[in-house]
This record gives sequence, C-alpha cells and structure tokens, in this order.
Amino acid sequence: MLRRGAPDRRRGDRFWAAVVAAGPADAPSAEAAATRATVEAPRERDALVAWLADSTWPLIDALREAGPERGCWTWWGASRTPRHSGGVARHRVQETAVHTYDAQLALGSTQPLPEATALDGVDEFLNTCVATTSPWPHKPAVLDFHATEGEGRTWRLTLDADGARPEGAPGSADISVHGTASDLVLFLYNRVPETSLRIDGDRILLDLLRDWEPEE
Repeated sequence: MLRRGAPDRRRGDRFWAAVVAAGPADAPSAEAAATRATVEAPRERDALVAWLADSTWPLIDALREAGPERGCWTWWGASRTPRHSGGVARHRVQETAVHTYDAQLALGSTQPLPEATALDGVDEFLNTCVATTSPWPHKPAVLDFHATEGEGRTWRLTLDADGARPEGAPGSADISVHGTASDLVLFLYNRVPETSLRIDGDRILLDLLRDWEPEE
C-alpha cells in the first residue's frame, strides 16, 4: 500500500539532516542530494551498527536547531502532514520503527511496534502516505481501520473525486480492518499479510488502494 517514499534507512537520517538544515525549499539541497547519491554504508556488521548510530545524531541536531515548525522540503505534497521539520521528525520515527521490524525479521525474532508509536503510525501513514487531492479513479468508498488497543481507536479514510482524506464521513464503511495498531501499521507498509488482520467488507478496495498511483 505504500506508494511513495524517501531514501533508504542506511542513508535516511543523514539525508534528512541535510534537508532540515537547509530550511524551506522546493527540492532537496545539493548536500542532501549528494548524500543520497554518494554516501555508502559499511558492510561489516559492527561497523554498520556504529555508522547507523552516528548517522542519527546529525538529524537530531538539525531538528533541535530548526525547531518543530520550520519549513523544509518533503517528498509529500499537499497531504495533511505539514511540510516542516516536525513532520519530518514524526515520519522518521515511523520509518525507523518499521525498519527495526525489518531487522528483527532478518534475525528471525520480530517484536510488535511499541504501542504509542504504532497508534500514531496509523494516523501518520494515512495523513502522509495516503492523503492526496488526486481524484480517486473508482467508485467512492469509505474504509475504517480499528485498533484493538488505545481504547479501540478508529481511523476513517474517505476516497472520492476529491482524493483521499483521513477524516470522518457519515454512514457505514465499505470495509473495516481490525487488528493491533502494530499489525495495522505493518500491513499498511506491506510487511504483514491480510491474514494478520480481521477484514469485514469489500476486500477488493484494499487491492485498488494498494495499486493506486496518484498524480500528486
């Protein structure tokens, strides 16, 4: 279901540190672009672990220097997530959580995403990766996502000619997806199959959403 994205985890923190430090812009800075194109992570395990840890500090420093509301370039356009350093920080938390799961999967010992991170992750994904003003090319639809924790928190996604909007709409949903917040996030990022969830309604909507390529 994830259609849009950013540089891979190995270079991601260094790339976003340069983006945030550059401030408001219509494209990644020259430094950020060079980081994405040329920086190579070491292949040896211990060296890679140290390199990843060292990569995080420039991003933390850049975020602290910028503050949460300073504008910067982002790959998401007119979504509901602001194009500022706070939006970058929130999204990097989610990307890091999912890539941590990837690392655990490679080691054969996965753990659920932390509850607070996962609960925010569903909302962040819908507002950043799905929200768009590009017209939905199919029959209007409403999808609900229900988390078993967080006092049964629910998110509603409306799809119609005005695009995709993570907001409430009257009436019942065409499809309801139920699971832990962790499984919902991992499903949205194509990490776990539909069988990890309980799905009520028209499952074809999930396939249509996954295959949709908005112009924006």
